[in-house]
Amino acid sequence: MDVKVKIWIEDGEDNLVFGGGKTEVLKLIDETGSISKAAQRVGMNYKKAWSHIKILENHIEDELVHTKKGRGEDSGSSLTPKAREIIQTYEILQDDIKKYAQSRFEELFLKDNKEIINVKGESSD
Repeated sequence: MDVKVKIWIEDGEDNLVFGGGKTEVLKLIDETGSISKAAQRVGMNYKKAWSHIKILENHIEDELVHTKKGRGEDSGSSLTPKAREIIQTYEILQDDIKKYAQSRFEELFLKDNKEIINVKGESSD
């Protein structure tokens, strides 16, 4: 058995600032060089992906994505160093929290090799 956690960052007014979905979009922009291709890969349209980027930039007060219009070799989108730093730091936080949550779950729920929660149809061997 495993414990699952979701981590996101909110501002003082409970607005979502950063989380897993936005991280995925930014990483795909970095990978594909395209907001449109990144949006397709996560199943959203370009306008929604662009809106997410602008909302992020409004909350973070830094540019996160460079875009060059056109069809040439220089066209496309890329992440700023700040975006890469935020992604890297967020992923460290996410990994640390998941490891702690799993460890604490095992301490509390799987004490002395005896599961407190027994799931129907699962054996504990």
